[in-house]
Amino acid sequence: MMVRTHGLLLALAVTCGCAGVAFAADGGTKIDGQVAFNNNCRTCHSMDAGDNRLGPNLAGIIGRKAGAAEGYGYSSAFQGADFSWDADRLDAFIADPNSVVPGNNMKPYGGIVDKAVRAAILAHLKAL
Repeated sequence: MMVRTHGLLLALAVTCGCAGVAFAADGGTKIDGQVAFNNNCRTCHSMDAGDNRLGPNLAGIIGRKAGAAEGYGYSSAFQGADFSWDADRLDAFIADPNSVVPGNNMKPYGGIVDKAVRAAILAHLKAL
């Protein structure tokens, strides 16, 4: 019964779009940042400088002026953003993009509620 229940929960998570949440084998205390990035960000973003996709590359994002990745066509909302990315602002953006840059084009992405997943992604972004 346990296997059947876990299979049902996994199917439900995938169907509901919840599969991007990273769970650690030790009960959730440690989340691999690269896995969290891959599950939540990699579809639209690259970590390689100059490799802009649907979204801009995130190489060197910490300390970079918002809306300034070379070669990417930003929305007017990002073009008007007057700040540089730090860990706190990036965390807030990953949690709720519209609260940081209203009118951004990151649709249908609505944010990541889980603080541990956001922290793992931020650690990954800082390490590269």
